[in-house]
Amino acid sequence: MADDTFTQDQDDTTTTFLRQNHNLLNLTNDTSTGVSPLEQEVLDEYTRLLSNMNQLTKTLTDLSSGPITLDIAEQLRLLERKVASVYTLMKASVYSIVLQQGQVDGTVMEGEGDTGVEGR
Repeated sequence: MADDTFTQDQDDTTTTFLRQNHNLLNLTNDTSTGVSPLEQEVLDEYTRLLSNMNQLTKTLTDLSSGPITLDIAEQLRLLERKVASVYTLMKASVYSIVLQQGQVDGTVMEGEGDTGVEGR
């Protein structure tokens, strides 16, 4: 809970800073201070990057908390066992189908070889 408060405070501070009329960065889109449109676009991209990095930090902090990580690991182990079982059953089914198909093809081949004419 304290981490959430810290992250929220950090986000608020960043947002407040970015919304201020900062002459050097010209984040208010006022081009009279000498920042070209391309430079402003780069600054806007950096602003979006900062926002994305803050979101990533918050998400990673949430995911890395102790008890939840152990619970996720246990659930992933269970899922891995289930997937391995399904994979084994699928292999067995495919093998069974291939064997059955081979037996059917073998029976048809043997039947075609017998023309019913003796001596040939």
